[in-house]
Amino acid sequence: MPVRSPRPPSARAPFLAEQNPPPAWFGDYLSRLRETYAPELPPPRSFPDPLGGLIRTILSQQNTRRVAQRQWEVLTATYPQWEAALLDGPDGIEATLKSAGGGLSRMKADYIYGILAHLEERHGALSLRFLREFPYTPQGHEQARAALAALPGVGHKTVALVLLFDLRRPAMPVDGNMERAAKRLELVPAAWNSHKVERWYAEVVTGDWETRFALHISGVRHGRDTCRSKRPLCPACPLREFCPSAAIFGLGAVGEAGPPELAG
Repeated sequence: MPVRSPRPPSARAPFLAEQNPPPAWFGDYLSRLRETYAPELPPPRSFPDPLGGLIRTILSQQNTRRVAQRQWEVLTATYPQWEAALLDGPDGIEATLKSAGGGLSRMKADYIYGILAHLEERHGALSLRFLREFPYTPQGHEQARAALAALPGVGHKTVALVLLFDLRRPAMPVDGNMERAAKRLELVPAAWNSHKVERWYAEVVTGDWETRFALHISGVRHGRDTCRSKRPLCPACPLREFCPSAAIFGLGAVGEAGPPELAG
């Protein structure tokens, strides 16, 4: 799979890949992940309005997919139009989420209400369809990113997920599974936070949508199914030959807990 070449010197922010270049086997890392976990890519999400994708992403934070889907179904059944959720307010949204189970109902209700109120105040409509009007160019991608980041309670990972899954723009979201595996492989320093890990991946992986979509899908599955936080399945790992941690885990010489999962 393609790997992005270093940028030519110019006036720009520090380039993390210059501090921490990808290893010679990075191309094999990308191709093995895709061949093992995502030989056929799933279709991207198809919400009529990216606002639905954003709210669905918020519900997924610190929830299982099953619980997040149940919350989504209850939320959209209760509020067929988002205007009804805005009128019901954060207390009503919280009660609706609680009725579906899952955690952090108050926090998510506040986020959802804050986004709806912001869109009503700034745009006069409860919609993010305007994000699709930005050109499909690097500048347009940054305009869409900035518009999402301006929404209350929307962090960098949530922004990247909506860009990738709902707008088909070449963002590079990195979840806790990917971050944990990257640090075990020593692709990035253990001290880096999630934002720096995401920036590094965005610098070293070619900027086409399919490559980044494939890496996110396969990287998440790898961390969830094989490079698990507890008791990683190192003997079955397609990346074992590249991984300095594999022998250590085999000896039981490190703690089982990996980095905390990202909240978005």
